Amino acid sequence: MAKKKVKKYKQKPKKAVVKRFKKTGTGKIKALGRAFTSHMSWRKSTKQKRQLRKKIVLKPSERAIGRMMGK
Repeated sequence: MAKKKVKKYKQKPKKAVVKRFKKTGTGKIKALGRAFTSHMSWRKSTKQKRQLRKKIVLKPSERAIGRMMGK
């Protein structure tokens, strides 16, 4: 008798995570948005505004987001 193959459930990507994060070519996860940048920039110091321009690359410990992206 041949064994029946059981199809495993393929996890769907979380749409909210896909919209907020992107995978780079090297496999790192980059955040697309950032908090504290939308308004009242006159109140923020020059140093804070400069640091807010940098892109966010997530730590390897935050790999769960990559799994939620389904890739």
